[in-house]
Amino acid sequence: MEYLHTMVRVADLDASLDFYCNKFGLVEVRRTQNEAGRFTLVFLAAEKDIEAGKAKGAPLLELTYNWDEHEYAGGRNFGHLAYRVDNIYETCERLMKQGITINRPPRDGRMAFIRSPDNISIELIQRGDALPIIEPWKSMPNTGTW
Repeated sequence: MEYLHTMVRVADLDASLDFYCNKFGLVEVRRTQNEAGRFTLVFLAAEKDIEAGKAKGAPLLELTYNWDEHEYAGGRNFGHLAYRVDNIYETCERLMKQGITINRPPRDGRMAFIRSPDNISIELIQRGDALPIIEPWKSMPNTGTW
């Protein structure tokens, strides 16, 4: 397993980038805009990670700016932790055998979500390409929120 990023939702992307980059010292390493989903993702890394050539593999802070939502209540500004796994199906099966609920099953062969005992959402992402879509994952519904 490999730690990927921590996601936080931001209400004002410009103010957040000013804080995290100009004042705090993180560096923007990539940005994705999704017109259909109406959101922007900005990934930031620590300067020393970039200098060491680890920008692609460095733990990142993901700023998620939802274009139509600017207030978050009840801790919704903190999104999730994310880990890359070698086999999403084997990982989810192992977790289920240990009594962990798969809140968002890996129906796409690529991504799943679970929650910690403290209700922290954890994203699991398949290393490399998505695995072939198979049962029981293909038909498994979401459970709770993720």
